[in-house]
Amino acid sequence: MKILYGVQGTGNGHISRARIMAKCFNKLGVDVDYIFSGRASDKYFDMQEFGNYRNFQGMSFSSKSGEVKVFDTLRQVKLGQFWQDVNNLDLSQYDVVLNDFEPVTAWAARRQNKASIAISHQASFNYPVPMQGAKWTDKQLLRYFAPANVHLGVHWYHFGHTIMPPFIEPFEASANKQNKILVYLPFESLNQVTQLLTAYSDYEFYCYHPDADDHTFDNVHYRALSRDGFKRDLTDCAGIIANAGFELSSEAIFLGKRLLLKPLNGQFEQSSNAHTLDMLGLATTMESLDSESVDLFLQGGESGKVIFPSDPKPVVDWLHQGDWYSPNSLVNELWQQVEFPTQVSDRLKRLKFG
Repeated sequence: MKILYGVQGTGNGHISRARIMAKCFNKLGVDVDYIFSGRASDKYFDMQEFGNYRNFQGMSFSSKSGEVKVFDTLRQVKLGQFWQDVNNLDLSQYDVVLNDFEPVTAWAARRQNKASIAISHQASFNYPVPMQGAKWTDKQLLRYFAPANVHLGVHWYHFGHTIMPPFIEPFEASANKQNKILVYLPFESLNQVTQLLTAYSDYEFYCYHPDADDHTFDNVHYRALSRDGFKRDLTDCAGIIANAGFELSSEAIFLGKRLLLKPLNGQFEQSSNAHTLDMLGLATTMESLDSESVDLFLQGGESGKVIFPSDPKPVVDWLHQGDWYSPNSLVNELWQQVEFPTQVSDRLKRLKFG
């Protein structure tokens, strides 16, 4: 079997999920080619697992100061280049196309009638899961941005649908440093983040940001983007302040970290993520960079820990079997590995999801 794997390059969550899959593919000797889009080629990092991957411009959104800029997003879309990339991408050598919300490979698969499977968090929103702030245009975007034959969603709970849990790589155990807070707000202004954090001199903030380099100012330790460095700080921090991306939130609740989320304004997926984790009692939220919310978060107690599977081999086995239109047994097998804290299980039952 030969697989083409298309991955959305905007943000790091899609890449993190693909990296876990790539390690499994490499270990099992599966022949996989990778295509990324949505980010400039010189902005990728820690991509060794993907070998000689290709990069296309694709389509992405533009944001500033924590808010999606619709006009700037539309202005940067180059439809001519996009359709040229779609039409020039030859899929004849592949048995199936995997897709994590990547539009070039998705549309190439549709035009060439090639079997395609969406494995993404976005695919979960094709089902009636908790949603917040989704407009008609958002639902159309989900439907047409990266179409697929099979939609295998990834979420923190299945909500009774064809949705699988996230895979989280094992982390080495490390004692929490109670005054250490990890901050990842890549869509916010770094100056505004700094103004918020320096007011809390009793805490040490480790702030990763696309505009930062490695240095320290007062109690804020700025860090350039680095997966290895980020994971080290993630393991021993007491809590995390972040936008509401799916993968980091998944890692946080897997490690039992306290979590304060500020969704990217105008991005319904992040609003829905924050809403869902707040509903489950696994995070608190703020609509803006709000000191009162930070105060309450820093004074909070321990959070619950959710056990997710770490080995995507069942997915690879399912792909090899070729019964792609019947993923129910795969989904059931994976959810048997998930363990929720008692308080989360109780909430799911009260909400009639348990």
